[in-house]
Amino acid sequence: MAEWNAYYRNEDDEEEQEEGEQSGGDYKITGRDSLVFLVDASKEMFIKGEDGQPSNFDMTMQVVRSVYASKIISSHRDLMALVFYGTEQSKDPSKSFKHVYVYHDLDEPGAKRVQEVDALRGGKGAQLAAETMGSGETSLGDALWCCANLYSDIKLRLSHKRLMIFTCRDKPHEGDSVKDRQARTKSGDLKETGVIIDLMHLMKPDGFDVAPFFRDIISPPEDESELGLQLEPCDKLEDLQKRVRAKEQKKRAQCSLVTSFCFCIYNPVYLLSWFFVGINVPVRSKTRTFHTQTGSLLLPSEIKKSQVYGKKQIVMEKDEVDAIKKFEDPGMFLIGFKPMERLKRHHHIRPAAFIYPEEDEVKGSACLFSALLTKCHERNVFALCRCVSRRNYPPRFVALVPQKEEVDEGKVQISPSGFHVIYLPYADDMRTLDPPQCPTASQRQVDKMKEIVSKLRFKYRSDAFENPVIQQQYRNLEALALDMMAPEDTEDLIMPKVDQMDQRLGPLVQEFKDLVYPADYNPEGKPAAKRKTADTGGGAEKKPKVEVPEDELRAHVQNGTLGKLTVPVLKEACKKFGVHTTGTKKQELIDALVDQLGQ
Repeated sequence: MAEWNAYYRNEDDEEEQEEGEQSGGDYKITGRDSLVFLVDASKEMFIKGEDGQPSNFDMTMQVVRSVYASKIISSHRDLMALVFYGTEQSKDPSKSFKHVYVYHDLDEPGAKRVQEVDALRGGKGAQLAAETMGSGETSLGDALWCCANLYSDIKLRLSHKRLMIFTCRDKPHEGDSVKDRQARTKSGDLKETGVIIDLMHLMKPDGFDVAPFFRDIISPPEDESELGLQLEPCDKLEDLQKRVRAKEQKKRAQCSLVTSFCFCIYNPVYLLSWFFVGINVPVRSKTRTFHTQTGSLLLPSEIKKSQVYGKKQIVMEKDEVDAIKKFEDPGMFLIGFKPMERLKRHHHIRPAAFIYPEEDEVKGSACLFSALLTKCHERNVFALCRCVSRRNYPPRFVALVPQKEEVDEGKVQISPSGFHVIYLPYADDMRTLDPPQCPTASQRQVDKMKEIVSKLRFKYRSDAFENPVIQQQYRNLEALALDMMAPEDTEDLIMPKVDQMDQRLGPLVQEFKDLVYPADYNPEGKPAAKRKTADTGGGAEKKPKVEVPEDELRAHVQNGTLGKLTVPVLKEACKKFGVHTTGTKKQELIDALVDQLGQ
């Protein structure tokens, strides 16, 4: 059975390559990802913000809920946990830690867990949290120890372990050096076992200073793209969601290529699961090949591939096909450099990839990669390369477009540093079009349209416009997974804002219409239907009657060629000979005439 599975998996890979070489990548997943939310439940977390802003605890619960829901849809096999510290009540599997409340142990997310987190949101949620857990003394060391036990109780292989601390107190122990030392020791033990500790610190009135205590608690950045200690505390829900998303999202390479240095190619991956309606079970597809005549299942050795060449069918084995497909070993080979203005928009023929150095494979890759990126950006050039991303992949010419790192006001990374891989077209991919000949606009019309365009221009960001169809699909999946009665409504962000556009343009639209359209033009009105007149008279032209002589019609009946006549001719013949028919279709008219005249 393993041989069959391996065979059909290779066949699927070949089909993906032949259909456009856009497979999602060979991800090497050695285990499940895990994420623990460690939330401060002190009284300071429940203080509401100014102007009706939600409390820090409420914002945290909204973020936890969104991550739970997204995991159910995209990565339902990942493990998640929710733990509160600084509580009055205690609850943990070992029953040995005080002021720690394990609300959810480390397990797969589900609809029930999302509903339980929803119950902790808003004013009623704060009241439920106070009744269930309360606020008491704080021992972050005990909380970290409890989280370590959650990880040790898991018998599954975990590929990625992350712990996020949500708090608005930069001195949780109020200067207690013993508890501070215990927390630093336990955080060091967690980091030695591969757990990455992140701090999602929230705003408080007198500010949040990370350096005194939490700089020794959290893990150092994994690479240059990771967020560091220079971040300001989050005072808005959007900032907190953006920061959690930047930490929680997985970055998986499509492939790793070794040239003079090693780098990984990343593709934007959108995970979407399909479920059977009613039973809510993921859909799994299997491919089998059967004989068209006997219906028997074909063995891998019985399947051949062929190619017609010179009016002769050439049959090839699978090994021969693989050998034909192989041009060279995987890698990226530098050809030269070109100025950026030589790269046109129509050269972008498929979704681009992104490359980033892999220091673990080849030492010095990051240094060489950074030097190449800096020089390409300074000289405004792109690198022209020949790329073979995987075995048995045909070579493609690509343009490596440099991109410098961009961060926002909160020092959160917007765009990472690296090269965009633009796949260039071959000569066969380019074609010439014959545009239709249209009347050209006058210079006044062109100038007026330029004014309109300049008024409507704005700074475009692709991430500000979500696809409403995809978002609605995610809402439907979320409602199905969470047993909701109806999905949430989605806002269509790609629809134009007509009122704001009219306010910006003012009289420019009417001025443009006066230049282009005639005075009596009404774009919303329908043009009046014109009646065709005869050449000699002023009345409407009547359609001439279509008549067929009787002898010709009987000849058609005898020869069986009535189908050559049109429907109006057949109707006129039925009227002429008094043939009664209940239908008006052509075959019904023919049958009626045959019955009447064929006797």
